[in-house]
Amino acid sequence: MELEVRHLRALCAIADAGSLHRAARQLGVAQPTLSTQLARIEQALGGPLFVRERTGCRPTPLGRTVLGRARPLLADMSTLVCEARAAAAGGDSRLRVGSTASRALAGWLRRLRRPGLEPTLQMDVSANALLRRVTDGQLDVAFVHEVEGSSLHIPEGLRVRVLVEREPQFVMLPADHPAAVRPVVRLADLAEDRWMVDPTVDGEWDGVHRMLRAVGLNPRVLHGDYHTAASLVATGEVVTVCQPSSQSRPDMAVRRLYGDPLGVRLLLAARTRAELDAVFPALEDAYWEVARQSTAYREWLEVGGVRTLPRCPVAATGGGRVEFVRAR
Repeated sequence: MELEVRHLRALCAIADAGSLHRAARQLGVAQPTLSTQLARIEQALGGPLFVRERTGCRPTPLGRTVLGRARPLLADMSTLVCEARAAAAGGDSRLRVGSTASRALAGWLRRLRRPGLEPTLQMDVSANALLRRVTDGQLDVAFVHEVEGSSLHIPEGLRVRVLVEREPQFVMLPADHPAAVRPVVRLADLAEDRWMVDPTVDGEWDGVHRMLRAVGLNPRVLHGDYHTAASLVATGEVVTVCQPSSQSRPDMAVRRLYGDPLGVRLLLAARTRAELDAVFPALEDAYWEVARQSTAYREWLEVGGVRTLPRCPVAATGGGRVEFVRAR
């Protein structure tokens, strides 16, 4: 059997839904049909992609590898279709946006959209890959994050503007975890927990590993994408680092880590300053909108989170130029 786009969509639907039953309902097919399709995909790829459990399905190591490749491919396909439709309709004004994961994306795209301009979006877990696509002309702008201690390679000729110099990373844990009763969690309180990290995100595993090692922890670590991580947190299987703009739910809690041991720098990249100027204000508005919506992040900002950054250009890794801007 030759693997097709519809097969990748089915795999992502199963991973996101957490069960064949829910995935089949989302895809509009019968569960036996989806089960048969999954069996054929697993046979074609040479091994099981999901572990079937009483509570649902979770990806195997092979499944996590396949999903990590499938999601960017599906994003590329979606971009191709949108751009082709725009070209067929005679549209000549397009803005090709790339991004790593962020809750600010929806608000940013909404603010960019106007008559005659429909932004397209290309997601990727690799910030370095997105920066290369901007350099190659495949994207106009890219919003990426740089994990502390793992510098991105900024290609020659790119201009990069800093949205947030250091965004603290919080922790997502089950709502009934003993540490969840406190607004600030110490890493020592999570010493007996399994952690989940996405090793395909540039710098993510190195950053988490350094953070844990600095306090003498060597916990069990599972590798998987953060859609899977959120599902496993909700069932009490793992804890994971998360963006501070993430919101708590009845089955999971988002809490600040004591001492803010891990941070990321949020960057917007383009080939020209004019392109940065055209889209940066909308991104800034969208980011602070979701920041205010997160109780944990809002409280962190109110008790001393730094939001005012100096205006001064600095040299970047590689040949790109980084500009600091003043956050509101």
